[in-house]
Amino acid sequence: MTIKRYGAEQAGAGGQRLPFARAVEADGWLYVSGQVAMENGEIIPGGIIEQTHKTIANVIAILHEAGYGVEHVVRCGVWLDDPRDFWTFNKIYQQYFGEHPPARACVQASMMVDCKVEIDCVAYKKPA
Repeated sequence: MTIKRYGAEQAGAGGQRLPFARAVEADGWLYVSGQVAMENGEIIPGGIIEQTHKTIANVIAILHEAGYGVEHVVRCGVWLDDPRDFWTFNKIYQQYFGEHPPARACVQASMMVDCKVEIDCVAYKKPA
């Protein structure tokens, strides 16, 4: 089995090296680590709308870097800081995954950073 890591050398906020990869690919499976609305090491300002768009954009950027697309996503995990954001989040999420809806779990959680949403995913593409 071949294992490829994406972004294991990257640093997080304050330049601290993160102890995980942004994604890991193994035999056609891509596991994308939880993404938040971060840009240049900082959470972007705004509410659930702005942060959801940025978080999903970060997930999609990692998928594309590894040669995958949203059509390859088989499962997403979603953590929301505030359950009142659920319906607003769903409207935005559907804009990105509506044609290819993956399985999904969505829970309320206290976040490790000051953000409104975190998303991870698992994608699959038959190895070439």
